[in-house]
Amino acid sequence: MNRRQTGTVYEEMAARWLSEQGYEILERNFYCRQGEIDLIARDGRYLVFIEVKYRRDGQSGHPLEAVGIWKQRRISKAAVYYCHRHRIPDSQACRFDVISVMGNEIEHIKNAFETV
Repeated sequence: MNRRQTGTVYEEMAARWLSEQGYEILERNFYCRQGEIDLIARDGRYLVFIEVKYRRDGQSGHPLEAVGIWKQRRISKAAVYYCHRHRIPDSQACRFDVISVMGNEIEHIKNAFETV
């Protein structure tokens, strides 16, 4: 599998896991000029923008380490554009989560970062 196919497999795994936790998956792989958001979901009153990172093992670092400030900025800008495009009011509570998949173990970090 190439990187895109691998990413799709683990994004799907994360989406299924989130659905089992009660999240409503609204969109997958939202692309715009500002960046990409792997998953967009609803969790109660929150609109959640989710980055999914996978590592086979810890040799190349923990998946959460791959969501640095540059990636956070891209996701934040894409989220602003998504809200604008879908006419989501400024009063909508939003947050940024990260799903880390190492092997087959899933770790979910809610509110992993703020808008940058």
